[in-house]
Amino acid sequence: MNNSGQPRSGHVVIGVVTHQHVHVAAVMDTIGGIPATLMIPTDTGGFQQLLDGPNSFGRILAFEVEGTGSYGATPASFLRRSGQKVVEAGRPDRRLRRMNGKSDTLDAGNAARAVLAGSRPPPPRAPTARPR
Repeated sequence: MNNSGQPRSGHVVIGVVTHQHVHVAAVMDTIGGIPATLMIPTDTGGFQQLLDGPNSFGRILAFEVEGTGSYGATPASFLRRSGQKVVEAGRPDRRLRRMNGKSDTLDAGNAARAVLAGSRPPPPRAPTARPR
């Protein structure tokens, strides 16, 4: 976990960018500060770390998870079964990404920021079976 200072409020939201082998999460307090980022493996131990790690920064309000129909399906399911609020991360604005740069940490922070902004993304979708 990369700590960049103490949180400034008692509540946090977590934005999660998903990949095949590692997920990147940004912990954001309700004032918009990012006290930590996490890189977690894509296994049960990593998902538990995603759930437990941010608790030291405040009460978790929600997780915004990218790709809940693919790589994000398993962590989203794990978090929901643990009683957490999970929302689907919307597609990032390509124009803003070109202007501000592209990195998993920036994308995770933007996902957390979207939760704070109150944008209403669709509910997480269930993974679809792929035809063989």
